[in-house]
Amino acid sequence: MGHTEEEKSLISVIVPVYNGQDYLRACIESIERQTYSNLEIIIVNDGSSDGTGDLCRRLGEEYHNIEIIEMNDEGVSAARNAGLERMHGEFVTFVDADDRILPDMIEKLYDCIIETDSEIAGCGFFSWKEENEFADAEQSQAGMRQENQDMELPARIYTVSEFIEDGILKGNSRCWSKLYRTLAVENTRFRPGLTIGEDMLFLVDMLSGINRIGEIPYKGYGYFQNPKGAMNRAFLPKYMDQITCWETAREKIAGINGEKGRDQVTAILIMAILLTAGKIALLPAGERKKQVDFVRICHEKLEKELLVLGAYERLSGGYKMKAKIFAAMPWVYLWLYHLKAYKK
Repeated sequence: MGHTEEEKSLISVIVPVYNGQDYLRACIESIERQTYSNLEIIIVNDGSSDGTGDLCRRLGEEYHNIEIIEMNDEGVSAARNAGLERMHGEFVTFVDADDRILPDMIEKLYDCIIETDSEIAGCGFFSWKEENEFADAEQSQAGMRQENQDMELPARIYTVSEFIEDGILKGNSRCWSKLYRTLAVENTRFRPGLTIGEDMLFLVDMLSGINRIGEIPYKGYGYFQNPKGAMNRAFLPKYMDQITCWETAREKIAGINGEKGRDQVTAILIMAILLTAGKIALLPAGERKKQVDFVRICHEKLEKELLVLGAYERLSGGYKMKAKIFAAMPWVYLWLYHLKAYKK
């Protein structure tokens, strides 16, 4: 379904960046190449200490639709919030500065949101590490467009309850690769200070004002597996954020999906605690011992969550065993985990 330029609403694209001089240009150019042209791009430079600030200024001079916001290293949540405060679009989407999007992603999301009369439209994503992997994905999608223009799979339309069950609780908790009606976002903001799990909380916080969500299987968002990204680094205190985020989301989700929702979130929370403990386990022995407070917090939280009826039963066999060992002998668990990881 096509739209004339006059009909097309303004879409704001918010791009938070921190020390992104090596990849920001390619990200912005992937947005500027969109088949949907009525775009406002807001780059939020969050206190970068490399050449990102200069690059932002150059991009602002090259493209008429770019606005730059300068911040002082306040974190990705505060950076996205600054973009939301400044945006003018009827719709908004988020792109991380080391990622890229395929040329028709925004148009497909716009068509989906209009055709399904949803407040949010989402699409799939693909991961890439090397330039050739992104180029291959771009070429493959272009080929599919030419061959199957009339054979695209229809969008799935979710109620809020279904989206929690089949989306958020099954890993579709990302804020990127989605387009939002600005009216639906309203006063919802990212929780400042949180850097892992903040996407999921943003979505959960929005849901009270939502009727339906459209989702297309098309993979239009290219997620860069950054070796320096948060999920690839050794343990840092901010890894505790994912536990905090699921604890915070639990009551809201239970308010929509009842006790079943509470059990499901608690099972995910137990897995988040064990994953965080696993990050600590990967540290060298001396470093591991310095994290005694975080190990204690993880252990206390696990013991508490295992008391929630119905949650333990939802874990896989592997997670049930991990939970039992960590609950009984936390330091033995960390030692075994470390041993297994470095045997490979």
